Parts: sequence; C-alpha cells; structure tokens
Amino acid sequence: MKSNGIGQGVGTTHCHTDLQKRFWATDVAKRLDCGVLNTAVSKSAACNSIASLPARQGGDQSPQSKRFAPMSVSAKNLWPQAGAGAFSLTLPSPAGRGNTGRSFQIFRMAFPSIPLRNLRLRRRFMLPLPAGEGRGEGEGSALTTGLRFNLGRSRSTFFLFVIVLLAGLQLASAGDLADLAKPQDGRSMRSTSTMRIGEVRRGDAERNYNPKADPRGDLEEASNWDNFRVPPGETHVLMDETGPGVITHIWLTFLGPEPQDWARQGSANHQEMLLRIYWDGRERPAVEAPVGDFFANCFGRRSEVISLPVAVEDADSYNCFWPMPFRKSARIEIENQSDKPISLLYYNIDWIKKRRLPRNTPYFHAQYRQEYPARKGEDYLVLETKGKGHYVGTVLAVRTRSPSWFGEGDEKIYIDGEAKPSIWGTGTEDYFLSAWGLKTTSTPFFGVPHFDQWGILGGHTSAYRWHIADPIVFNKGIKVTFEHFGWISPDENPEYRSMSWNEREDDYASVAFWYQTGTPTFTTRAPHARERRLPDLERVIVYARDFADAQHHGAGTVARQQLDLHPGPQLLYRAPSADNAWLEIPFEVKRKEPLRLLLKATRSYDFGQYQATLNGVKLGGPLDFFSEKIVDHEFHLLDFWPAPGTYTLRLECVGKNPRSGGYYCGLESVRLRERRPRVADYGHDRDKDWRAQPELYR
Repeated sequence: MKSNGIGQGVGTTHCHTDLQKRFWATDVAKRLDCGVLNTAVSKSAACNSIASLPARQGGDQSPQSKRFAPMSVSAKNLWPQAGAGAFSLTLPSPAGRGNTGRSFQIFRMAFPSIPLRNLRLRRRFMLPLPAGEGRGEGEGSALTTGLRFNLGRSRSTFFLFVIVLLAGLQLASAGDLADLAKPQDGRSMRSTSTMRIGEVRRGDAERNYNPKADPRGDLEEASNWDNFRVPPGETHVLMDETGPGVITHIWLTFLGPEPQDWARQGSANHQEMLLRIYWDGRERPAVEAPVGDFFANCFGRRSEVISLPVAVEDADSYNCFWPMPFRKSARIEIENQSDKPISLLYYNIDWIKKRRLPRNTPYFHAQYRQEYPARKGEDYLVLETKGKGHYVGTVLAVRTRSPSWFGEGDEKIYIDGEAKPSIWGTGTEDYFLSAWGLKTTSTPFFGVPHFDQWGILGGHTSAYRWHIADPIVFNKGIKVTFEHFGWISPDENPEYRSMSWNEREDDYASVAFWYQTGTPTFTTRAPHARERRLPDLERVIVYARDFADAQHHGAGTVARQQLDLHPGPQLLYRAPSADNAWLEIPFEVKRKEPLRLLLKATRSYDFGQYQATLNGVKLGGPLDFFSEKIVDHEFHLLDFWPAPGTYTLRLECVGKNPRSGGYYCGLESVRLRERRPRVADYGHDRDKDWRAQPELYR
C-alpha cells in the first residue's frame, strides 16, 4: 500500500526472517511480522543482526511446520500528559521447557514525558515455534497490538516519537544484546591514525611514518597530531594486518573540500578518494569504490546517513559496520586522485583476531560502476558475478539529463544464470522501499541521502538499499540490473507527448555490496576521479558577480560574497525594501539550439521574492528566495530555442515571504543548460515562439 502523506496509507511489510541463534538455540527458527510505521521503521528489533551476514545463507524453511506463540507489546504509562513512560516487547517462554507460564522481556525503551493524545495500540506480532511445543497441531496464537495517532496539534511530538522509536529499534537490531553475555572468540585489535613514537608528520622535515611503533602519548602537543595529510596522487595505507580475523568497524573523517584555516586552498572531496580493500594478498581489490559512494554519499556531496551498516553522522563522520572476514591478510588503502590534498585524515579500524574461520566463510565485496549516460537499449548493470554468495546492498546515484521523473525503471535480478530474471520489481523508488517518488530520508535499511528537486534537468538523487534482513541468495551467480525508463517531456518524445514509459539517457553510478566464496568474476573497475566527475551540461554560464555596478541593480547595495555553497563568490544584493529593487544580468546566445534557462542561487532567512523576466517576457510566478537555512538552489525558468543575440534576465522584487527578515537576493549565475541530442533531432519546438508561450517542462 502506498502513501502520499503522513498518517495515510500505512502499510505492512513482512520480513519473515530466519534467526538461527536466539532464545531457544537449536530447534527454534523464529519469524516475526514486522510493521512499518509510515515507512520510518522497516524492521523490528528482532530482525536479523548485521553480524550474521557473512554466514552462509541456507535454503528455504517452510513456515507451515511452525506453531505460533504470541509476542506482546506493553505500553505501561505510555506518554501520559505528565510523567515518564516505557515501551517493551515481552516474549512468553514455550511450554514444555520448564518455563511454563513465564515470560521475559526482550526489548524495552524508556521515554521522558511526552504528551501525545488519543494513542491506541494495534499491531500484530507472531512468533513460530516447532510443532509439538506446547501447542496442538495447526494451532496458532497472536496478540494484536498497534499504533494509531490522532495528531491534532501534536505533529511535532509525533515526529519526535518516530525518531526516538527508530533510534531504539535501530540500536536493538544492530546486535543481539543477549550475545554480549556469552564468551567471545578471538582478540580485539585496532589499526589507527594515532600519532606514534618517532614519527614526523608536520613541518619541513622529511615525513617519517611507522604504523607499528607505539603510540606517542606524552605531554607534547605533537601527541595530538593523530591525522595524516595525503598529497595528490599518493596512496595512504590505513590497515595492513595478517589474519585470520574479522573487521567489525571502520571510522574515518577528514576535512571537506571548501577552503578553511587548516587547508586554505581547499581539499580533495570524497568522490576523488578511491577506497580499496584487499583480502589475502590478492592482486585485485575486493572493495573498490570512491570513499563517498561507499558510504552512500554520492556526487562528492556530504550528506548525513543513519543506517545499520553505514552511518555518516553530521555528514562528516564516516562509519561502516559491514563484517569483513579474512584468512591470511587484510589491506585497506585510500588513493588520492584529486589535484588537492586529503587534509586531516583520521581513522580507527576495529577488528578481531581469530584462531580460524569456518571453511566456507564468504568474503565481503563492494564495486563501483558508472555509465555517463546510461547506454541506450541496455539495462544499467550494477553487478554480474559467478559463484556462491548473497547480495546485501545497493547504492545508486542518478544525475538527470532530461526533465521529469526518471525512476519508473524496474530492478531485474537474474539468479544462477537464468535467462529471464526471477526477481523483477515495479519501479526504482519501490526497490529503494519508498513510494510515489523519492525524497530525502534515512532509515536503518533504506534511504535517500540527497535529493535536490523533483523533475528538474540536471537533478541529483542518491539512494541506498541494504538487504540485511532479506539477502538475495545465489548458488551459481547473480546479475543485478535496473531499467532506465521514466517520464519524459513532450519535446523528447517522437510522438510529441508526455508519457511514463520512455528510455531515458541519465547519468548512472552505483556501488554493489555482496558476500561470496571464491573469486568474483565481475570485471568492472572504478575509473579515475577525472572520469568519475559528471560531464558539464552548461552551454553558457554568466556569473552574477561580474555585474555589480550600479547600472545592473536597483535601490540598495551589492557585494561579492564567498560561501561554501558555490565554487566562487556570489552576488549579494541588499535591497532595503521591495520598492525599486531589481537585478539585471545580460547574456549572449551564439547559435540556435534547445536550451534550458535557469538561475543558480542562494536561499536564506532574510531573502525576498522576485519575479523573473527575459527581455520583458514574464517567466512563471514569483521566485521565493527565502529559506530558514542558507542553502544553494536552482530556479528553472524556461525551455526554448533562443535565436542568436543578446538577452537580459531581470529579477524584480515583488515582496517577501512572511517568515523572511528582509528583501535580499543571492545570485551565483545565470545558466543555459543543454538538452539531450534527440530534442534537436525531433525539433518539435524549433519554430515555437517562446515569447508568446513560455514553456518549462517538468
């Protein structure tokens, strides 16, 4: 069931996940009906732990032989008007095991005082037990509980509840707390960037690194120099250890690309850093992906990600919890493929030294791939490998080259060499567990870290989907693909009409995550950072800062302002009021071709509303430059075939948002962006008079 808004169409997703080691060990295969609360919570605390992913995935287990015992949800004193509350899951012990009539709590969250009116619980949990365990043949039982809200004025409280509940469920599902009370095999180790005795990392002297030396740990300030500067073109080794062992956690951080005190010329961005991980001395890396894309941060942009295997807190603290076993050795390195340094690289890599690993332990793999643009007549390929294993995740980045919605294409997954895919989806957003399009979100199992605007030309969307509770198992091989079909504007359609099923030519990039035994046969390698950079779509760029003289603005003052949002300074227009407040930016067109006119601008808390005109022709409605936070934004204005000549873009203030504190305007540039070649080939709008009928395709 799909939903258009909060509180509508709340569906239920079943995760029927086999948990091989839990409360009653050998003969209890538990399955849990997990509900989704407005898509924010996709699995309950009892779904599979991420630690089980390297284990070999077995075959089917029929639920018909199970008998169901109730799992209850207790809500004692839950969100009263005053006082604290608690939420708990309580599981009864099975009859016949000496625990008749007893129950025990497996999950509990305590909450501070949160007023929430008209709360009702209604959710169904069922736990299967082996046949004959205290129940008659064919019997089953379930306690119905659930969650239903009358939001009223408590919408903010509802969202707070969702956030707290999600955080609690994520923490509980990240690992089985009961396992922590059991003996743990092996010995914990760490590879780290901490400053070590005898090392020279700063100053004019020759650098001297020794990762095997003892940590420095004295009273000198140099003891705190726990980071590295990686020059352009160099490779830094983060870990080089012998096994057997299992990497359990990777944390790293570094400066962003913008200039700052510690890097006045700026630094490499995370798309320009190539992460490679090698197992057992092999020549080919098992993991090869840009650092950003590996952590679900695409396009070189920093975004927060809060999920089970990957967490990027505050968009700059990169954490990975994928279990990574190895027998002989593990080597982790980052190559700086930028023309700027990696500045202040910190890292901690936690792993457990083991005596041995099971013979058939599968290894972790991740591989980056791209097509700029997606190839015509072929589905986009994410992964194709032979062998035995299980597929556990996808990161997908799409930069649109056409207006409208790109994501109607289905995922098509071929198992064990089959000619037709036995796993066939219903749309790109459906694969990423969303509905009716995509929007920015982050959950334990799926998310969209970046989504700039709906349906624009040159829009950016990145999404992740982790198959933790639902790994895709293969015994001979797997092929993972996506169709690149979607809506398209009439001028790109041979029949000059808008429809939902058109092969699009957008820019695609992906990272596939999987475990397998043996050597993968996927031949794709990550290209150099120069080739990973998205192609420039701009035909004309006119920087507003070059028109700061009095003849190009009305009442008020202008200044060149450098923000981290743009590569160069923007033009900041400080209009005292809407009276006589305007900006004009001229530009020249040299040849007639299909183009899109747009503004690259800034939105802020004291910016006004402006009406755009081109050579006196009104383009759409007023543009609202207000935002509570300072953000970059593109305003798309017109699709047209301009004749060669000079044009003037005028922005005239018509007021302000009631929440805005002023009438200012921040403008980086006026741009003319290219359309796909087929727009020119069809030529539907070649002779259309844009002055009489301005058109912006969405």
